[in-house]
Amino acid sequence: MKSKVHAIAGVIGFLCILTFWTSTAYSELFTSHETVAWVKAMILKGMFILIPAMAIAGGSGMSLGAKWRSPQAVAKKKRMPIIAANGLCILLPSAIFLAYKSGAGAFDTWFYTVQVIELCAGALNLTLMGLNIRDGLRMKGRIGRKKKAS
Repeated sequence: MKSKVHAIAGVIGFLCILTFWTSTAYSELFTSHETVAWVKAMILKGMFILIPAMAIAGGSGMSLGAKWRSPQAVAKKKRMPIIAANGLCILLPSAIFLAYKSGAGAFDTWFYTVQVIELCAGALNLTLMGLNIRDGLRMKGRIGRKKKAS
């Protein structure tokens, strides 16, 4: 049961960040400032889904993998602090800042600087989380292990 909760929470977190990232990129490239402001407000509201999902995934992952020593488990354990720090120190403050700035119609240099930082940090978290999902599936035998070239 705990592994299912972990997997579901991890996928929800991944899909939230993917949705935030693609919505941001699309709105910035193809829509009006009003739409960008709406997207930023919705991303901030979406944190009420993302943060618990990430906490559940992290906590259940630490509990599940406490005694695991496989290379995939070790790699996942090394990635999680980076994902968490990136989320709490860069992505969450950026979401708050960007929602505030866009809501005020302040699409200035600071807004776009933080926007670029947020997109880069989001891409990093998506990559690391994707690797964690892949390694979790390998650990469960749901996808094949990487074969060594001979």
